[in-house]
Amino acid sequence: MSDKSPRVTPQQAWDTLISGNERFITGGSAHPNQNVERRSELVNQQTPDVALFGCSDSRLAAEIIFDCGLGDLFIARNMGHVVAESITASMEYAVTELGASLIVVLAHDSCGAVAAAIDQSSRTPAATTKSVKHTLAPIQPAVQQLWLRDNTDTPYADAAKIDANAVGRLHLSATVNELLRTSRAISDAVDSGKLAIVGCQYRLTEGRAVPYTVVGPVELELAPLN
Repeated sequence: MSDKSPRVTPQQAWDTLISGNERFITGGSAHPNQNVERRSELVNQQTPDVALFGCSDSRLAAEIIFDCGLGDLFIARNMGHVVAESITASMEYAVTELGASLIVVLAHDSCGAVAAAIDQSSRTPAATTKSVKHTLAPIQPAVQQLWLRDNTDTPYADAAKIDANAVGRLHLSATVNELLRTSRAISDAVDSGKLAIVGCQYRLTEGRAVPYTVVGPVELELAPLN
């Protein structure tokens, strides 16, 4: 892979992205870069400044949430934003080949994958397919971490007694850490100041992407994980 220099700083990329989210929240979306001219401009190239890894949930349409258009975001999504080799490769490609200076990991409240991971950590988990069970497994450490913090009488989680959104935030932080662990290219880009990773949890009712964790040169106000 090459090492393409970013066009903007991580801070500039974040400021632009979060400004789009503010427009979406207030009902003032500008719908930029969605016209015929933009389509023609992108035929032979793409230069996204932001790579986004999010949950596949249908309510998490990133270009709408952040009021972006064609060519603005390089996106990879899967159930529960669980890091896999293809995800790491996609984020690496965005950084090293396309010049992205920011990776956003986008979780959300009321997440079905988190709820399913809690169920799989219970005394009587529901039957599910092998592939779903395998995908949910990386979320379960966050379930156990939160459950055992307040409940030491049993290792089996009870969905009625655990904050699923708090589990989601712990998993969000773990996802950011896993991207760094699995990719020297991403870690090196952060280390050199060319890249930042911001983990956000999207609030479905409010429409706001709230940052909970950051690695790299971006100044922002973080909400507490717990």
